[in-house]
Amino acid sequence: MDKPKVVVTRKWPAEVEATLTALYDVQLNEKDIPMSADQLKYALQSADALLPTVTDQITADILGVAGKRARIIGNFGVGYNNIAITAAKAEGLVVTNTPHVLTDCTADIAMLLLLMSARRASEGDRLVRQQQWTGWRPTHMLGQKVTGKTLGLIGFGRIAQAMARKAHHGFGMKIMFYNPSLPSQAIVDELQAVRCETVEDVLTESHFVSLHCPGGEATRHLINEQRLKLMRPSAHLINTARGDVVDSNALIKALKEGWIAGAGLDVFEGEPHINPGFLGLDNVALLPHLGSATEETRIAMGNRVLDNIAAFFAGQEPGDRVV
Repeated sequence: MDKPKVVVTRKWPAEVEATLTALYDVQLNEKDIPMSADQLKYALQSADALLPTVTDQITADILGVAGKRARIIGNFGVGYNNIAITAAKAEGLVVTNTPHVLTDCTADIAMLLLLMSARRASEGDRLVRQQQWTGWRPTHMLGQKVTGKTLGLIGFGRIAQAMARKAHHGFGMKIMFYNPSLPSQAIVDELQAVRCETVEDVLTESHFVSLHCPGGEATRHLINEQRLKLMRPSAHLINTARGDVVDSNALIKALKEGWIAGAGLDVFEGEPHINPGFLGLDNVALLPHLGSATEETRIAMGNRVLDNIAAFFAGQEPGDRVV
């Protein structure tokens, strides 16, 4: 019996690619160059499964290509707003993601950005590298203390809860959150967390605000000029969720004009292209979408995709099906 054919859109960890090669007729992307819309269309026509990443825009136009052979899209990532889900459902395609396995590492990056922003770490690193540091002095590069401060979370899913645990148990931070649905009361009790009725309540009361909501039209520019003005002048905004949750121009204005003290960003609108307004600012820490970028996590994500397509090809329900 012929092996199912799968197309992988980007380079994956070698361990996962080796398993794919053993199990399937696989087309790998050795050069790690993003596929064009036409290449993605052809992949849907020529393979049984398409395995994209969160940076591949799988639009309704791509999904609607005639003569599709593929019946499953195994997305490498927990987010799937890169895929036109309504169109995928209309086309009868199964879509899966990779939840759970990247929770702690993404929460680690959120804490890293919080600490970098609070203590002006990026600015200090540049100062040393540019040989402009003239020595220790009592008033040099003063930031904000983190321990004991209030962390506000917009969204309270797995990653937000993991960050809250690190912040509360490790740094004694007080936890506030906004989430449309009620989380487990046991988690709320463990973290002594306060649930807010609105996003505005979190922004007004928190010293640090971390975003953990999904991307898409419902949350596009959730953090805008009006809401940024509600934050404390000493507050910091952290985003490891999706770039389009924040209005970049509004955030740049807020940082320039001192509405808030700083920001830490791992995701950006239109990435990998970054609004040039961020590049000249000292009070923003910028990372290149490193949330899940550990060897252990990326291998686990790949293996999660493998589990999902294996179940599908065996006629079973994939564990991480989203549509």
